[in-house]
Amino acid sequence: MENLISHFNYRMENVSMSIVRDSINDIAWDERLSAIVGPRGVGKTTIILQYIKSNYERLTPKVLYATLEDLYFSTHTLMDLAETFVMRGGEHLFLDEIHRYPTWSKEIKLIYDTFPKLKITISGSSLLQILNAEADLSRRCITHTMQGLSFREFLRFYKNINIPIASLTDILTTPADICGSVNSLCKPIPYFHEYLRYGYFPYYMEGHDHYYEKVNNVVNYVISSEMPLVCKIENVNVRKVQMLLSVISGLVPYEIDISKLALMMQASRNTVINYLNYLNQAKIINLLYSDISSLKKVQKPDKMYLENANMLYALTLNQTHVGTARETFAVNQLGYKHRIEYGKANGDFNVDGTYRFEVGGSGKSFQQIADIPNSYVLADDMEYPTGNKLPLWLIGLMY
Repeated sequence: MENLISHFNYRMENVSMSIVRDSINDIAWDERLSAIVGPRGVGKTTIILQYIKSNYERLTPKVLYATLEDLYFSTHTLMDLAETFVMRGGEHLFLDEIHRYPTWSKEIKLIYDTFPKLKITISGSSLLQILNAEADLSRRCITHTMQGLSFREFLRFYKNINIPIASLTDILTTPADICGSVNSLCKPIPYFHEYLRYGYFPYYMEGHDHYYEKVNNVVNYVISSEMPLVCKIENVNVRKVQMLLSVISGLVPYEIDISKLALMMQASRNTVINYLNYLNQAKIINLLYSDISSLKKVQKPDKMYLENANMLYALTLNQTHVGTARETFAVNQLGYKHRIEYGKANGDFNVDGTYRFEVGGSGKSFQQIADIPNSYVLADDMEYPTGNKLPLWLIGLMY
């Protein structure tokens, strides 16, 4: 355990507090058991270390951070660590990369039941099925899902432009006021176009030269390491998942033809649907359905996008179409806190069963949604709204 403490202290000495996301206040740190899940690379480890640095004295025995990738866990169990930690006066245990430990759910439940005064915070892959884990932690665990940086956070952290969070209701009811406030601080459109290419992952300050390489490394790690571990995909089938992603990344946005994909992969329809669902859970793609309420386990999704616009630019071999980037951004931002469905002929997206959105450039018309109540156009290259035609970048202010 001494090595774990040493590694923890080293991390604490090197954690930066220059970029602290507002979501640090949304996590249930004081619960007996809380979890932070999200795609690799969005800053889960950083936010944990920042919380510790802000709330605990340096070198206190009350807190310990450990990653389950540490060699300590090749010869020790989670229960071994918890027991020793509590004996030494430990009060809050932070366990990162929890999905790397095969029997994590059973041992976390055992620790939870054995040490009622111990607080536990775990973090792991988006693939982590906490609610469906073997030990059934759903009644015990409060889960927070992390996403990459919003356009608002990009402006705050990298351009030193502070803009308040605006809810979807705020955006739809007072767009002119919000736009006026933003435009008094900056010209948002050039920044927005930069964000679509480089702003979602927290690698911006490391330069653009290797940004897409880092994004590709994240995707490859998820498919080759996390999926086999968490989803029990055999290594021989990892290549098929990589092939599937390679195909769809050149097609998105894509109205899905499962039979065509199955033939291309030489796999069954159900296998293709399962792989698509894994990629969706891993936050590599976003699947849209025309009716989420009647969703069945093997139901074919209606449309798919890559998870975020940065990933689109990184993975697409051909030149990325700006229209695809716009729609990808809209799905990513609207889908984070709202229910988003494929609109079919009645607009691009149906949100919360109430609002219809069509996405496009500044010349986009209302033709497809003209007679539909609560319908809006989200248009690129606009600084101010015109009636129900709103600047697309506005929905990047929601977190």
